[in-house]
Amino acid sequence: MAEKNESSVLFSLQELMNLEEERIHEEESERAAREQAERERQEAEARAKREAEERRIQEEEERRRQEELRKREEEARLEAIKQAEIAKAQQEAEHRARMEALARQQEHEQRLAALQADQGKKKLKMAVGAAVAVLLVGAVGGGVAFKNAQEKAEKEKALLMAEAERVKSEADAQVRKLEETLKNNESMSEAQRLALEKDLEEARKKAAEAAKYVGKPATASSPSRSSSPRPAPASKPAPSRSACAPGDPLCVD
Repeated sequence: MAEKNESSVLFSLQELMNLEEERIHEEESERAAREQAERERQEAEARAKREAEERRIQEEEERRRQEELRKREEEARLEAIKQAEIAKAQQEAEHRARMEALARQQEHEQRLAALQADQGKKKLKMAVGAAVAVLLVGAVGGGVAFKNAQEKAEKEKALLMAEAERVKSEADAQVRKLEETLKNNESMSEAQRLALEKDLEEARKKAAEAAKYVGKPATASSPSRSSSPRPAPASKPAPSRSACAPGDPLCVD
């Protein structure tokens, strides 16, 4: 009976030990599980923080890259505007220089045309005066001398007519050039246009003035004999009256 009780006690103790071991094992398993869960939680948190930091760094880099790209685009836009303004200023300066050169050239040509017209008028007047003087001397000197003088005067008159024609041709060319300039230079300023119109009007007046001496037919005049103390022969007719209009420098008596 005692052995049986002893065996029962041993069994109970063994059972208790087994239960204790199971409890300890369960506690260790639970502790291990908790530790594993804690490690996994910490690793997850660390991984989440690391990923968040990486995303933040990437977003910061992307933001900085976009900012740099925006700055470069803005700089390129400003540089393009600057270059366009420089090109526009250069074109305007070149245009002003061309217009100023054109104005100087036209002024020079107008002065030259005016000088040539004045010289032509002076030559014409001097030649007419010389022709009249030669004719007067020829009339006093006799028929042969008068005839030679008349031929010379006609030649000089022809030269003067050619000179007048040349002056008129140059004046007409100046008029055409000014008209063409006004027609083709639509971008000129109002002041330049008015100046060109004024020059054109003056050139037309000069051309009209030169035209007065061009195309006039030679006036046939009877050679008048100068008065002489000797009486004229009765058989010769009286000298004819001059057919020249008063004040006409191209008509030779």
